[in-house]
Amino acid sequence: QVQLVESGGGLVQPGGSLRLSCAASELTFRVYRMNWYRQVPGKPRELVASITSDSDTNYAESVKGRFAISRDNAKETVYLQMNSLKSEDTAVYYCNANLGLKNYWGQGTQVTVFS
Repeated sequence: QVQLVESGGGLVQPGGSLRLSCAASELTFRVYRMNWYRQVPGKPRELVASITSDSDTNYAESVKGRFAISRDNAKETVYLQMNSLKSEDTAVYYCNANLGLKNYWGQGTQVTVFS
């Protein structure tokens, strides 16, 4: 059974940094497009960053220049380095693995930016 397990969320002050990790199991990780989404209550889930199997990356405008997505195929893990965090980055962050019609989700990790 495919599992995506996120870690690294927590509380941080504005301007601080966090690094999220998502460890995958039971899938051919290297061929999947890996994505990070986030969601706040009452709003749709938002795509934050994605990385293809060729390591091409894409970011939401709101996080460009502050967040960086990367992957380690040997460890079957995708990362999201988040710098210069703002209060509006507060959300539950979800890891997603996508390959065509196949779509898998992690359980989410809370990121709270507070002053």
